[in-house]
Amino acid sequence: MEQFKEKLEKLFMDIGSSRKMVLSTSYQDKVTSRMMSIIVLDGCFYFQTDRTFRKYEQMKKNPNVALCIDNFQIEGVCRELGHPSENPDFCKEYEKSFKNSYDRYTSHAQERLFVVKPCYIQKWIYEDGEPFVEIFDLGEGSYSKTLYRTSQQK
Repeated sequence: MEQFKEKLEKLFMDIGSSRKMVLSTSYQDKVTSRMMSIIVLDGCFYFQTDRTFRKYEQMKKNPNVALCIDNFQIEGVCRELGHPSENPDFCKEYEKSFKNSYDRYTSHAQERLFVVKPCYIQKWIYEDGEPFVEIFDLGEGSYSKTLYRTSQQK
């Protein structure tokens, strides 16, 4: 468990406190993806969106979402938190990291804040030229690192 906590801390340090990530949502076998401005707070991912958008409707009907950035693949469950202004920690970080978007959209009445609690994170890494897959199962509290080999490699 200690190794899991240490590895997870390092993972979140590698991700940073704010990033642009791809958010994928789905409902009734329709999957959509788009770039989002993401704030990372306390091991969760926060973003705002307009409640008239397709992704809003998809997330309300199916809270299972995925985020992707660089070599990180993140699966999680999202929930709506209300208007962004109701969360001052988010607003402070969002304004600092994405000032233009903050100024342009955060005060709109239609904006809603979502949080994604990650359940599963996969990361590809290379050590001495060899590919490895790191897996963080947050539900189980487990970590694994596996050397990737194709069926042609033995």
